[in-house]
Amino acid sequence: MGTTVFERARPRDSVIDDSLRHTAHSVFWLDGIDRPSYPPLTAGTHADLVIVGAGYAGLWTAVRAKERDPQRSVVVLEAARVGWAASGRNGGFCEASLTHGYENGLSRWPDEMDRLQRLGLQNLDGIEESVERYGMDVDWERTGQLAVATEPHQIEWMDGEGFLDQDAVRAEVHSPTYLAGNWDQDGCAMIHPAKLAIELARVATELGVVIYEQSRVTGISGSGRQTVAVAGGASVTADHVALATNVFPSLLKRNRLMTVPVYDYALMTEPLTSEQYDAIGWKQRQGLADSANQFHYYRLSADNRILFGGYDAIYHFGGKVRAEYENRPESFRRLASHFFTTFPQLEGLRFTHQWAGAIDSCSRFCAFFGTARGGRVAYATGFTGLGVGASRFAADVMLDQLAGLDTERTRLEMVRTRPIPFPPEPAAAIGVNLVRRSMDRADHNEGRRNLLLKALDAVGMGFDS
Repeated sequence: MGTTVFERARPRDSVIDDSLRHTAHSVFWLDGIDRPSYPPLTAGTHADLVIVGAGYAGLWTAVRAKERDPQRSVVVLEAARVGWAASGRNGGFCEASLTHGYENGLSRWPDEMDRLQRLGLQNLDGIEESVERYGMDVDWERTGQLAVATEPHQIEWMDGEGFLDQDAVRAEVHSPTYLAGNWDQDGCAMIHPAKLAIELARVATELGVVIYEQSRVTGISGSGRQTVAVAGGASVTADHVALATNVFPSLLKRNRLMTVPVYDYALMTEPLTSEQYDAIGWKQRQGLADSANQFHYYRLSADNRILFGGYDAIYHFGGKVRAEYENRPESFRRLASHFFTTFPQLEGLRFTHQWAGAIDSCSRFCAFFGTARGGRVAYATGFTGLGVGASRFAADVMLDQLAGLDTERTRLEMVRTRPIPFPPEPAAAIGVNLVRRSMDRADHNEGRRNLLLKALDAVGMGFDS
């Protein structure tokens, strides 16, 4: 098996050690920002719509519901705090893609890709319009995203509009690892992820939504109006329920095997000096991602730090979401090593923060949708790491479904079909880790996929970070 540039040009151990010597295990985005608190639900109440989960999907559903009908009473129930999970700790790539990239969508819904791309761009434009209309302080930058090839076999994946050869891509961002690139200049914005969640909650409450934190939902019951029970004995009775729990166990038994939690890791540097910034270029401030199966994503923050994340995507036996899984020193060291391979001119730069979070991964890599309880309950889950932008689209889908509307969104095959479920344990852990090893082998073998990956491609199963 061959090597990749991250092994061929590995930095010295001392460089890695020094960069991580004083790194705090803490989510950079959630550090030092004002986070308003909301009370817990302590008594019974009623609503037209109750939403479970105060991440992006739940908060967009609340905002869009009030925009459609300002008189509708809307309650959001959150087990912990607004935006504390994936919505507060992701990379901040707000992408137009609804299908986890063009190729993934094309392989599954070839007849719909023109519509899905148009709807995805409309959705991203809609997010930008909301940011402007409500004065949302989210560090919005519509920079686009630059995909880069770091191995010769990846260059052929860079053809088409936006192609940059080696000289052109290195002129954009100065890395000796870049062999080619493809810059989508309109299909992605950079945002501060925690600020987006906090600002969505602000907008929602200003529109009349009532948010309850520290209110863990324990179950849903009822044949007509639904009763949503909260730990401690309180409950909400509602005409309709939208489930936006994503990586956490579904309240619907039918969805228990549809997603698995996969842990993703990230580092944040100290702010770059002007000399360091000049040394890497990056004047257009695009989001960056390399093109391997196990890929890195990285971007600049508003104060010119570099977030560097991805590569490892770790599944733990039993599919549990646990805080102890977030501290994985070998993943942080690997990221630091790959960072200085990418930017050797930044040797001496230190990482101030390291953290992780769980991604709700499904077998088709993008969100799926559905209803239950005679159309009174709707759900969207399985975003597989691309929920920052797609969560707003998902909110509109759920609201369409709850209203019984026949729309362009609800007619999509992508919306009407479900992915293949994961098997129960121990088969899930065995399968996921076999696939992960196979993808690593492909990255070390000029992209050649083995029989297992080819078989999974053929039946619509897979695994991605």
